[in-house]
Amino acid sequence: MSGLYAEDSITRRINRENILLLGGGRALLMQLAHPKVAAGVDEHSDFRRRPIQRLRRTVHMTMAMVFGERETALAAARMVNQTHSRVKGEGYRALDPELLLWVHATLVDSALVTYESFVQELTPEERQDFYRESQVVGELLGIPRALFPTTLGEFDAYVERMIAGGPIAIDERARQLARLVLRPPLKLLPGPVMIPFEVVTAGLLPVRLREAYGLPWGRAQQRAYRLAVAAVPRLVALTPPLVRVWPLPGKSVGFAANS
Repeated sequence: MSGLYAEDSITRRINRENILLLGGGRALLMQLAHPKVAAGVDEHSDFRRRPIQRLRRTVHMTMAMVFGERETALAAARMVNQTHSRVKGEGYRALDPELLLWVHATLVDSALVTYESFVQELTPEERQDFYRESQVVGELLGIPRALFPTTLGEFDAYVERMIAGGPIAIDERARQLARLVLRPPLKLLPGPVMIPFEVVTAGLLPVRLREAYGLPWGRAQQRAYRLAVAAVPRLVALTPPLVRVWPLPGKSVGFAANS
C-alpha cells in the first residue's frame, strides 16, 4: 500500500532530515505574525503553557501525511481539519482558506530555507518540485487548488507580499507568544540553553520579521549564525542515517488518533 508521496520524492527527501527541526521556530514565528493566526492559537490552545507542543503536533502530523500509508495520511489530515473546525473567534476562523494558505506557506518556505541553510543547496527544479508536491497536502487541509500561486516564483512573491504589505502585523500578543517559542518554560533546562535556537531562528527569519519581533541581531549573534551555517552542513553530511534522518528510507509511519 503506497502513501501520498513516492519514496524517492523530493518531499520525502527534504522532510526526512531531522535538522529541519531547526526551522520550526521560524515557521511558528511567521505564523504568529498574522494577527488572526495568533488569535486562534492563543484563544484555542494551551500554547502559553506548552508552546513546544504545537511544534511537536505539527511535526507529528506532517510526518504522518508525508511518510504514512495513504489511509494514515488521510486520517491525519482529517484530524487536523476537525481540530481547525472548532477554532473560530471574532474576525477569524481557522478554516479560512487565506489563513490556511499562509500557515502552509510558512511551512513550505521554512523547509526550503532550513534545508538549504543546513543540508545542501537545491536545484531550481527541485525547489519547484517540492513546492508543487506540497500542494497535495495543502489541498487535503482545505486549501482550494485555485488559491495556490501557480509557480514557485509566484509563491515566493506571495510570501514577500504578505510580509511587506499584506496582513502581517506583529503586535504585542505575537511578541509574547514568540518569547514562549524562543524561551519555552522547560522544567529541567534553564532559559539560556535555548539561546542557540534563538540565534538560529533569528538568522533564518526574513529581516522584516526579525526586526519587527525585536530579536537581538548584533555582531555576536551574526557571528554565531554564520558559524552554524558553515559548520552544521558538514556535520550533517558526516552523520550516519540512523541518527540523521527519520524515518529511515523504506520505513512507514504509524499514526494514533490521540497523538
